Amino acid sequence: MTNAPPSLRGARVLVTGAGRRVGRAIALRFAREGAALALHHHTSREGALDTAEEVARLGGSAVVLAADLADRSATRRLVDEAVTALGGLDHLIPSAAGYEAVEIDAITDDHWDRLLELDLTSPFLLAQRALPALRASGGSIVFVTCASATVPFRRHLPYVVAKGGLRQLMRTLALELAPRVRVNAVAPGTVLPPPDLDGATVERIRARIPLARLGEPGDVAEAVVALARAPFVTGQELIVDGGRSVAAVETFG
Repeated sequence: MTNAPPSLRGARVLVTGAGRRVGRAIALRFAREGAALALHHHTSREGALDTAEEVARLGGSAVVLAADLADRSATRRLVDEAVTALGGLDHLIPSAAGYEAVEIDAITDDHWDRLLELDLTSPFLLAQRALPALRASGGSIVFVTCASATVPFRRHLPYVVAKGGLRQLMRTLALELAPRVRVNAVAPGTVLPPPDLDGATVERIRARIPLARLGEPGDVAEAVVALARAPFVTGQELIVDGGRSVAAVETFG
C-alpha cells in the first residue's frame, strides 16, 4: 500500500511573475489543488488580475502584489506582504525572470547586471527573506532554472550564467536549509519559444525532441507542483524538455 502524496489544499504559495506565461500556469495549477496564492507582477498587472479571476473561478483565493524585482528593497517587501496577506508561507516559487538575446561582443554592464539581478539575485533575496515563514511551516522552495544551465544556448550568455548560478544556489540552499525546508528546481527546455526565433528554427528544435513537440507552460507547472508535494526530495533539478537533453546519446542494437 502506498501513501497518497501530501495535499496542497490550503497551502500558502507565493508565485512571482504570475501574470503571464509559465508563472500564470504555475499559479493556476496550485489553485486547482486548493492552495491560497499571492500572485506577483511587475509590468503585467492586467495579467495578474486575470490570473486572480481564474483562481477565483477555480474556487481558490488570491491576492495580487506588485514589485520590481530589480529593486532589492521591493523584493524583500514582496515577501513580507505575501506572508502578511496569506498568514504565513508554505511554498515559494520564484518564476519571474529576464530573458534576452545578446551577442557576446555587445554585452554591456547593463545587460550583465540586469540579467544577474533578475535571474539570480532576486531569487536568492526572496528565499532569504522567506526563511522564517518557511521554517515555521516546514515548507519548500521550487526555483525555475533552465535546460541551458546544462547545455548552454548561444547568444544568451548573461541569462545562461544566471540560470547556472541559480541551479547551484538551489543545491546549496538544499543543504543549508535541511531538514526544515526543502529546495528543488524545475528546468524547462523549449517552452513557449521566444518571439525572435523564426519558424524554421523552431521546427529544427522540435525535430530534436524525442517526444516530438514543444513544451507548454502546463508541463512546467505539473513538475513544480510535483516537487512542492514530494516530502523526501530536496536538492534536485527536474528537467522538463521532452527528452531533448538525452537525444544526443547514441543507442545500439
